[in-house]
Amino acid sequence: MRHRRRGRKLGRKPNHQRALLRNLASALLLTERDMTFADDDEKKRAPKVKGRIITTIQKAKEVRPLVERCITIARNSLAHQDEAEKLATDADRHSDEWRSWRESSQWREWAQAMAPVVNARRRALRLLGNKEAVQILFDEIAPRFADRDGGYTRVLRLPKPRLGDAGTRAILEFVGTNDRVRKKAVRPSFDADESGADRHAAVPAAAEATPAE
Repeated sequence: MRHRRRGRKLGRKPNHQRALLRNLASALLLTERDMTFADDDEKKRAPKVKGRIITTIQKAKEVRPLVERCITIARNSLAHQDEAEKLATDADRHSDEWRSWRESSQWREWAQAMAPVVNARRRALRLLGNKEAVQILFDEIAPRFADRDGGYTRVLRLPKPRLGDAGTRAILEFVGTNDRVRKKAVRPSFDADESGADRHAAVPAAAEATPAE
């Protein structure tokens, strides 16, 4: 019995299991990267839908807590990031203006405000193991969910099983971008003004039965 034993082994050893979940979480984040300046080969490998991956339902349920934990870490650093941007300078690096800012007390305040952001990025990098995925997480995903407390992803079961072993497949995606919109059915109206004719109107004269002779 598996009393109080959380999680699934997924048929792998612990190191292999952690690497699998880390790669799945990074793959979900990398679907959001900008492919404008990518070459033709990368554009061919680009996902059809951003913010969505397809895997087995067991793997999707296991990687979902990891993704949401990383998003929460990035969300908590947004306030510190805003404070640091107020103290930053727009001067070019190693310029005279930048050197004067670097030696001023404003730089110390900026460094103190930026320290929690750097710590959060290091924590996310330790969980994901991919620098590009961490950059996308902090620059695009975290501001998108700034006003949402949890529930950043969803798991949708697919009806068609996987070829080969008939494993149950599922979609793991971010909420908000690929939401399904339910359209409310329009109730038909039987009013005479809207339909253009009264249903209970008299039968036209041409359609009336001729009297018997």
